[in-house]
Amino acid sequence: MSQICQITGKKAMIGNNVSHSKRRTKKKFSPNLVDKRFYLPEEDRWIRIRVSTQAIRTINKNGLKNTLEDAKAKGFITKY
Repeated sequence: MSQICQITGKKAMIGNNVSHSKRRTKKKFSPNLVDKRFYLPEEDRWIRIRVSTQAIRTINKNGLKNTLEDAKAKGFITKY
């Protein structure tokens, strides 16, 4: 399964790990993703999506239906 949030589109980033002596080595920064089930009361069913912890806060703030419609409009999710 890919490391991409289905709501915000967050994915892994590449950066540098900098030591005390300022030597730089490549490092991969992974997003904090969680497989989570949400209840969709409009359709009376559960959905399972892979979201970042920031997306969980967004869902709590804006509501599940509005957040899913925004993600679908942006192209992060095709169906739910």
